[in-house]
Amino acid sequence: MRLSIVSTLYQSASHLEEFHRRVCAVASTLTDDFEIILVNDGSPDASLEIAVSLFRRDPRVRVIDLARNFGHHKAMMTGLAKASGDLVFLIDSDLEEEPELLTVFHETLQRTGADVVYGVQSERRGGVMERLGGWLFFRIFNSLSEWPIAPNLVTLRLMTHPYVAALVEHRERETMIAGLWAITGFHQVALPIRKHSQSTSTYHLGHKIAILVNSVTSFSDKPLVLIFYVGFIIVSLASVAAAYLVVRRLLFGEFLAGWPSLIVSIWLLGGLTLFSLGIIGMYLSKVFLETKQRPYTIIRQTYERPIRSDDRAVSSDARDSRSVLR
Repeated sequence: MRLSIVSTLYQSASHLEEFHRRVCAVASTLTDDFEIILVNDGSPDASLEIAVSLFRRDPRVRVIDLARNFGHHKAMMTGLAKASGDLVFLIDSDLEEEPELLTVFHETLQRTGADVVYGVQSERRGGVMERLGGWLFFRIFNSLSEWPIAPNLVTLRLMTHPYVAALVEHRERETMIAGLWAITGFHQVALPIRKHSQSTSTYHLGHKIAILVNSVTSFSDKPLVLIFYVGFIIVSLASVAAAYLVVRRLLFGEFLAGWPSLIVSIWLLGGLTLFSLGIIGMYLSKVFLETKQRPYTIIRQTYERPIRSDDRAVSSDARDSRSVLR
């Protein structure tokens, strides 16, 4: 298999037929040996029915139906794990990212000798609040993580098989795929693209905040280190304040009542304590989830045709997968 095209389905019924037509057209300009892997992430609309219909009409289509909605990132990882192509093209099916960009990405991959070519928005879409929220997400994550990710990163990317094989070795149950893309390494090249607005985002504010918290706690221990330094500063200030009160009492005979300041101090320290325990609790919950070793997705059914033995043959001379498409 020369090329695998991987996409996830969630409320994709209105776009799926056009997506299939366009992605087949552009893939055919590069190779006749390609597959399209559609992962149904518990979509509540007719996405699965349309995908199965495409499977019955087109032998190049494979459909993976997940048992429920596991989330976009986990669905993508499931699809990538099933990809067998020498090159893997990951794209959302909502047509916000143009399938025709495959040719541009392939040319860039060939020219640069990269293992990955990924898309970044040249200008972030949406209103002021959405753009500000995106900017804050990447700024906060990159300031706390040892593995920064490119601002305004999108799903669209073309990858070599060795990179994908290394990527799917990560087995986190709490998946933040952009971080995994970064820590996997290899030679990666960014390509600016324009993302279209075809539908309303299913990521509401609470969901975005949850993603940020999960991302930071999955890829950085800096919040735990910060707790130590905050505690150290509070202890230091409290020690200085206590020494000041003792000196004033012993040398000047002054005694400060300070009931308001005492109450404020109690509330402040209580809030900091709960905040710190909350951060520690998040990390403990991740340890708990990871040690249970539950699968991050469960496949209900797979629609695919038998794979020929020669499709899985691997050349003993370690063929360069960046150069397989002519």
